[in-house]
Amino acid sequence: MAPNTRASNQTTWQTIREFAVLLFLIFCVRTFFFGLYQVPSGSMEVTMLVGERFFGDKISMWLRSPQRGEIIAFNDVQYPYSSNSILRLFQEYVWGPVNLTKRVIGVPGDRVRGVIEDGKPAIYVNDVRLEEPYLNPYSLLGVWKSNGEYKMVSYDLALPYDQQKFYRIDPTMVMHVQGDMVNADFMVTEDGRILQLPGVASISHTRSARMRHGKNYWGGGSDEFYIELGPNQFWVMGDNRRGSKDSRAFGPIKDPHALIRWRIWSHDSDEAWWIWDLIKHPIDFWTRMRWNRFFDVLR
Repeated sequence: MAPNTRASNQTTWQTIREFAVLLFLIFCVRTFFFGLYQVPSGSMEVTMLVGERFFGDKISMWLRSPQRGEIIAFNDVQYPYSSNSILRLFQEYVWGPVNLTKRVIGVPGDRVRGVIEDGKPAIYVNDVRLEEPYLNPYSLLGVWKSNGEYKMVSYDLALPYDQQKFYRIDPTMVMHVQGDMVNADFMVTEDGRILQLPGVASISHTRSARMRHGKNYWGGGSDEFYIELGPNQFWVMGDNRRGSKDSRAFGPIKDPHALIRWRIWSHDSDEAWWIWDLIKHPIDFWTRMRWNRFFDVLR
């Protein structure tokens, strides 16, 4: 083999090794130290909006448990993991369930009770009513997405569409009553728009929808629930109670993997990969930046 060929092969293998080491270091940092998270749904509005990216602190999770009121990230508890142990590790740490972000309402040892008082939901932790200044005070408006699905977005009733604070709303995409689309969870305005009002209680239509474990019960997304949390169990809920699938539906969670502390940037987009949005809409992309929500500390 010619000297130049041998040297070229050595350089190639050295580059591959260095790249592999770099990937391994990135994997370790993302797995054990910090992570970058994107909000996939409106369950934490208006604390967190769809299209925002956040910095997650994983180091703290090695040193202490999450506290009440903190926002955490964890894997979707209803994800169908593989029974194969190797594939399951791949799903847990490389590519698998989406990351959910919710607020911690109850920690191990707490008694958490959800009740309805005067038609409004209330939460008691260890028999003390919980004050929740972070709850979304805005109505949710039904809006069609470009793929034919719909979403409920936070909407200030006092402002016109072109002055909304959180999402750009195209009037032609606002949902109106169609057939049997409306149920007890929605209200309809005089002009036929579909709204969900804040502070309205959600009640399971059938008590059979509840999951019972001894005296603990929850289910159906109902605001009526009771849980005595055991070791490493956390009761979590979204700040946007009318639009959050949380412990009211799937019960307590275990093993949160990050504290969500800092918002990095905010962009009004449903795209999972912002680069594709930029390629498709190179000018409009920048007009949808929420510049006033960059580099915030979450409360």
